[in-house]
Amino acid sequence: MTIISFILFTLLAAGLTWFITRKDEAQSSEGFFLGGRSLTFPIIAGSLLLTNLSTEQMVGLNGSAFKNGLSVMAWEVVAVVALVLMAMFFLPRFLKAGITTVPQFLENRFDKRTQTLANSIFLTAYAFLLIPIVLYTGALGLISIMDLENLTGITNQTVLLHTICAVIGIGGLLYARFGGLRTLAVLDTINGVGLLIGGFMIAFYALNTLGGDGGISAGWEKLNVEHPSHMDSTGESGSEVPFSTLFTGVALLNLFYWCTNQQIIQRTFGASSLAEGQKGVLLTGALKLLGPIYLVLPGLIAYHLYFGQDVANDEAYGKLVSDVLPAHFTGFFAAVMVGAILSSFNAALNSTSALFSIGLYKHMINPQASDEQTVKTAKLFVTGIAIVAMIGAPLLAKASSIFSYLQTMNGIYFIPIFAVVLMGMLNRRVPSWSAFVSMVIGLILLISTLIAYPVFAPKKLNAATGNMDASSFADFTGFSNFHLMGIVFLLLVGIMFVASKVSPRAEAWVLETRTPIDMTPWKNAKWASLLLVILVIAIYAAFAK
Repeated sequence: MTIISFILFTLLAAGLTWFITRKDEAQSSEGFFLGGRSLTFPIIAGSLLLTNLSTEQMVGLNGSAFKNGLSVMAWEVVAVVALVLMAMFFLPRFLKAGITTVPQFLENRFDKRTQTLANSIFLTAYAFLLIPIVLYTGALGLISIMDLENLTGITNQTVLLHTICAVIGIGGLLYARFGGLRTLAVLDTINGVGLLIGGFMIAFYALNTLGGDGGISAGWEKLNVEHPSHMDSTGESGSEVPFSTLFTGVALLNLFYWCTNQQIIQRTFGASSLAEGQKGVLLTGALKLLGPIYLVLPGLIAYHLYFGQDVANDEAYGKLVSDVLPAHFTGFFAAVMVGAILSSFNAALNSTSALFSIGLYKHMINPQASDEQTVKTAKLFVTGIAIVAMIGAPLLAKASSIFSYLQTMNGIYFIPIFAVVLMGMLNRRVPSWSAFVSMVIGLILLISTLIAYPVFAPKKLNAATGNMDASSFADFTGFSNFHLMGIVFLLLVGIMFVASKVSPRAEAWVLETRTPIDMTPWKNAKWASLLLVILVIAIYAAFAK
């Protein structure tokens, strides 16, 4: 039954996607990378949601909730504020510029070397961080949910992990090579519906299991009574996400992710109009408010069910799904998980191909390349990237918490790029050299403190395990790494602000209109944005202890 339901939903999603997009043009750059600028708000919202909600979220964030409690909902709830800012401030400027990639905007605003540096940073991060993590967490989740060790007969965990990573990678690569952005966006929307249904099903069955004869209400009460500190939205000072970090590093990481991260916002660049783009982004914000139900609650329930057992953080979600979900739904949920994996994998590959082909190949290597040559080169490049990711993904098994690792590594490049993009928009006199210098300084500071320091600093004793663990820069300073990111961000903004006063740009920069789409804003955007922000505050207040 598991295999049958898995195959049926997978074929349904693939068949519907082919039928809807069979006549799409995907050989030109605009068709392949932007879906011909034809995306409407349901497609944008579905694609944004599922690009974000891959297994690094389903497995990683639930694993983080298992370890740290409800406070990790910050990655979902605070994201809503970032989406409001994307809809109202960043998106109108990006669409007006008519760009395909964020580095293109940086070249328009600053210069070619700033664009090249940002392009190189994005490519490196996607190739060696994002894509391998998507494959690793996807394989880990599927192995647990579908009990693939018994199903395949492969008892060697390393071999099984490499095998599943390769299967997922090849499947995603076929989608990325033979379809353009609209194909991926439609597939995302179909799988997004399935993911929401499946995610709520897991939360329902898990609460029901926890509550026993009392049902889901008894399960919810047990969560709050037995481990109240785990159910606090503000967290504790020693938590992975203390409440104070919501206003520093956590806020900045969310702002970068939803406002300037190429993998995510490329979906919005394909909007058919500004109004459709704004509606799509704000609808995504409304759906993110539901995120804690299926991305955090199952982790909290797993903590209560498996407390004191030998269950690793990132194994908790897969074990919970395997234990509580009826067999006839397991295949359906596994198919949805595969769709989520492929979505994020495809999004990263599509964005990587756009960054390479438009930012490096056509920009520097072969400026005279035709559209057909550019797209062909993009497909060849992502094939190589996918192969590297399939080989490297299983090496991530050594990370103690995959979601925490992802957020820390993301901060290294999120912060410098976001600081430069933001100041480029807010201050029209910031000179080009200061943007480049700020980006370099930010990278050096964050690599030194978040990567180099733990490698060379003396190890510390972990009282819980008796092992000697690596020290972090947070151990040295006494405050969270997310606060460190906030300090670096302020430093970079300060450098550019001072440069705008001491050595200002000769003429104030003007954002020129280079888009063919209608730039009339959605008439209800302000009211929808205000409502979303009020709901964010209400959710935090309701669960603060």
